[in-house]
Amino acid sequence: MNGIRFLDNQGSFALDNPENYSYLYFPLAGESGLKSAITPNLGGDSKLDQTSFLLEPVSAENLHNNRSTRNFWCLIDGEEPWSCSGASAGAEADRFTERQEASRVTGGILFHKVERIHPQDSLRAEMLSFIPKDLKTEVLMVTIHNEGQKEKNITGIAAIPIYGRSADNIRDHRNVTSMLHRIRTTKEGVVVTPTMSFDERGHQVNHRSYFVMGTVQGEAPEGFYPTVEEFLGEGGSFIHPAAVYRETQKAVKSGEVREGQEAMGALRFAKKTLRPGEHIRFIVLLGILDSCTDEDLKQQYESLNTEEKVADCLAETKAYWQKLANVNFHVQDDAMDGFLKWVCFQPFLRRLFGCSFLPYHDYGRGGRGWRDLWQDCLSLLLMEPETVRNMILNNAEGMRIDGTNATIIGAGAGEFIADRNGITRVWMDHALWPLKTILLYIHQSGDVNILLERMPYFKDGQVLRGTALDEEWDGVGLRLKTRAGEQYEGTLLEHLLVEHLTAFYEVGTHNMLQLRGADWNDALDMASERGESVAFTAAYAGNLSDLAGMLRDFAKKHSVDTVEVLEELVTLLPDKMQEWTPASRREVLRAYGEKVKHTVQGQTISIRIADLAGELDRMSAFLKESIRQQEWIAEDTEKGWFNSYYDNHGNPVERAGEDPRMMLTGQVFAIMSGTAEPEQIRRIVRAADAHLYQKEIGGYRLNTNFHELKLDMGRMFGFAYGQKENGAVFSHMTVMFAYALYQRGFVQEGYKALQTLADAALNFEKSRIYPGIPEYFAPDGRGMYHYLTGAASWYELTMVTQVFGVRGELGDLVVEPKLVKEQFDVDGNASLQLRFAGKPLEILFRNPGHLDYGAYHVGAVILNEAGMEIKDRNHFVLKREQLEKLCEKKTNRLEIWL
Repeated sequence: MNGIRFLDNQGSFALDNPENYSYLYFPLAGESGLKSAITPNLGGDSKLDQTSFLLEPVSAENLHNNRSTRNFWCLIDGEEPWSCSGASAGAEADRFTERQEASRVTGGILFHKVERIHPQDSLRAEMLSFIPKDLKTEVLMVTIHNEGQKEKNITGIAAIPIYGRSADNIRDHRNVTSMLHRIRTTKEGVVVTPTMSFDERGHQVNHRSYFVMGTVQGEAPEGFYPTVEEFLGEGGSFIHPAAVYRETQKAVKSGEVREGQEAMGALRFAKKTLRPGEHIRFIVLLGILDSCTDEDLKQQYESLNTEEKVADCLAETKAYWQKLANVNFHVQDDAMDGFLKWVCFQPFLRRLFGCSFLPYHDYGRGGRGWRDLWQDCLSLLLMEPETVRNMILNNAEGMRIDGTNATIIGAGAGEFIADRNGITRVWMDHALWPLKTILLYIHQSGDVNILLERMPYFKDGQVLRGTALDEEWDGVGLRLKTRAGEQYEGTLLEHLLVEHLTAFYEVGTHNMLQLRGADWNDALDMASERGESVAFTAAYAGNLSDLAGMLRDFAKKHSVDTVEVLEELVTLLPDKMQEWTPASRREVLRAYGEKVKHTVQGQTISIRIADLAGELDRMSAFLKESIRQQEWIAEDTEKGWFNSYYDNHGNPVERAGEDPRMMLTGQVFAIMSGTAEPEQIRRIVRAADAHLYQKEIGGYRLNTNFHELKLDMGRMFGFAYGQKENGAVFSHMTVMFAYALYQRGFVQEGYKALQTLADAALNFEKSRIYPGIPEYFAPDGRGMYHYLTGAASWYELTMVTQVFGVRGELGDLVVEPKLVKEQFDVDGNASLQLRFAGKPLEILFRNPGHLDYGAYHVGAVILNEAGMEIKDRNHFVLKREQLEKLCEKKTNRLEIWL
């Protein structure tokens, strides 16, 4: 039986005895930058960034190893102390026995509540945790209910170790950095202000403070244990501390100072009498302040020091996130609806957390990668479309004039970092993603004019696509200059052309695009000399064709024949009769790279749109036909697939035969780009079903087992087969496989790929994750690297634009459903709520005959109770002007009768 139960249509769920499942964690965050992970026993961590951790940083294995968690103890007269979070020696000993305490976790969009029943008495504890959207404070409100017949005297002790420094100091000067701590007790709590940020490259004076404060019934704590030593006592531990178990371990009053020790946010509250039927609420605030005057502390404390203020703040926080995550689905059952709600929220989590700062995501130092940024925008276009235009323009400033880009995006607009680890690397897929996002934006909004917006190019010491250094660069200016020393700005269209044209010419010996540092699969990182990515050669072929179509749309809408581009760009548009050999293509790229190595002339020229679009189409056709002729692997008359890569010895990676080697990536982009012809798609699906599909762990694996280390390809082959990029069911690529199949009309096949993933995630007894889609599924079916995955954006995009078929077409609304009969509820209904053209829409699909895809057509369309004209029974189009005029209600209902 599935352990997760959904409680409402807003994604809230419950799970009984969650501590019985390893590796569970839940994200908490706000817009202020504070981000936390919390476990069923209130473990996890909390931080602002890599250098400012409030609680000790944790990786996945720390979730069951660490005892230094958030904790709340109840001292009950005449009885054993009770940890309300279950983090005590007694609770650990009783786990998996009949004496185990009953507990439950309830999770919702960025709030977390644990309930626990005292094993011997009728006491029930509720521990609610959330982060207010605008504060760098995590709230822990503990409510103790006396549900028995006897009066109870209770003393509460909040116990939260304060780490208060950089994650680097876990193994780099942990003890030395504790010597920087200056700890003081105030009336409300414990405050830690380190004297400096420890960094041997250059120590910095610190102004940031970390605090734990609390109150009960308007009263401040009566005492404190401000250091770990004082709280644990000699020989004590976090699950059996002297401050809880020994009366001789006395708390100190406010006004105490400690220096050079590990800090402890332990607050002891005065004893309270709890009569039968009564409850009492303790409020504990833990957080970070950029400055920490008494006035700052007071303001923080007084904003949340009553249960009414906490309740109001929680309601405001819930409403805020629900308003942002405003795409809602109703399909076959409540479980799928709840799953989809979390999938739609996951892109916001990646905006808040980046690609780091959750227990499995224990790499990097914050920020989002280039690819992640653009793919997350796909979902934001469906939920927050009004914010995306500026994001697109700001992010395009990260492109270099040589067609590469900064790989990490900072917190502020226009803030870019060449690479997370300071290594010169080029991911050859990076130019692909901006166009996909911009195309979706243009179709959803009709805003073709965005292509004419001008912005600078990113400039640093990397030139010639990361193969050389610009020795003339001053190391300061991060924007491309003209020969005259002025900042050069090109149109967004020009930026897109630069990225795609340079990518086209960077090829290997088989005339496929060179792999370089990696492509989408970061673990293909050991084939930079002779490796080639056939998969992304197909992907770029699709993009070149899309770019040509976008140019024609632009010309038609504005009745123009020409566009202005940088003069040097003409180097990448050679004579149409030139033969495209590997050597000639690389020479074109070299010549262009030398021209723009340090600066540009800054002059533009006019190019006919028809000629430019025609050249892009010719490039696209050349790539597609090359792949069809050269890379197809026919296993038999029923099955076949495309080779996806060449390794660093120049050999194809995939093959048929007794030991077949097949990778999903090459098939996805061959289908999505239009490279694969319909009969090839059928054969690819049969081959994928035979070699890659494993239903019980989520469906399609990323590759077959190669049975070798393969150091001429990448680190993925060092991973155990079935883990991460080496043959796991990798959600992102599986979802893109589904998207590509839907896009090409293979609806049942797409549904199989999409639904198998959802079924695996919702099967809690195997997946062991809270609702949502993980990065991948391990060989035993456990969901891994939960929450922060681009698969969520693509899943939402697929559901909205392909499954429900609701999409924009140059600003007009198009509805072309591809729902299969299994996706309708028992009454034959399915629905989608979203905003389009700034209007809230509920699109209800009525299928009373329970017909399958292919058997139904659009029979009638009703908008706000008024019948609409249908011109095509396969789809319905509503012009943007008409939609804006007719949709004036708070919620506008569009009924599609099938």
